[in-house]
Amino acid sequence: MRITALNVHPVKSTAIRPVEQAQVTRAGLAGDREWMVVNDFGELVSARELKPLYSITADTAVTGLRGGSDLRLSAPGVEPLLIDRPLVGQPATVTMFNYPPMPARSAGQEADDWLDRALGTSGLHLVWCSEPALRALDLDHSRDGDHARFQDGSPVTLLSTASVRQLGDWLAQEALEHGEKPPTFGAERFRPNILIDGVDTAFAEDTWSRVRVGTVDFRVAERVSRCVMTTVDPETFEGGKEPVRTLARYRRDEGRTWMAIHLIPDSEGTISVGDEIVAD
Repeated sequence: MRITALNVHPVKSTAIRPVEQAQVTRAGLAGDREWMVVNDFGELVSARELKPLYSITADTAVTGLRGGSDLRLSAPGVEPLLIDRPLVGQPATVTMFNYPPMPARSAGQEADDWLDRALGTSGLHLVWCSEPALRALDLDHSRDGDHARFQDGSPVTLLSTASVRQLGDWLAQEALEHGEKPPTFGAERFRPNILIDGVDTAFAEDTWSRVRVGTVDFRVAERVSRCVMTTVDPETFEGGKEPVRTLARYRRDEGRTWMAIHLIPDSEGTISVGDEIVAD
């Protein structure tokens, strides 16, 4: 088994940024979901609520940004914006889903105004995760000291191409039964950090307890439950029933549908496309 793709998402819910190499920290892949969009109440605004977030491309040094700035935002119809990390100032409190509040620092009015122009909205704010070590994880699936930035659930997600292929077969069968055109889905609908090839059995990753990726060790925290966000085409913003309808038929358990696994790093290091995967 080997890594076939690595992905980061510098701003949560914005465009996927593929990389050839990634530095693993205890808080996840460096450059992954370090920034987030919130409303006036400090609550997460994701592509679940605002699909055009997919149209924003965010770049950092991890994805090739050069010139000294920490973040570049670009989107159709507006000039790109360069932003530096807000390293000083009193952190604000932000919230994500039902997780406990966490500290973050505002990127400033210029960034907020840019978001409103790019998305045709008002009242959005860009924040940076200034203290990831203070964001504790669900202790049912983690240990004291485990932490993350603005990722859902845990720092890293992994998915196998075998599972994606099996889903494709199920989708084709489901479409045939309903007299519909078979949809085409790739792994990008599930936004995994690590996509791997060489797994013999679809969803074998569900059974793993530990994974070594290159030279970095991870614990498997739990499976990833999937939501309506996977039903939205990131290019057209059009929604539909799939893949949640099919996942609910074949992969429903505990009242939720599942695809991919959450990982928590037990060590740090560099991983690259082509690195070997060893699982227990």
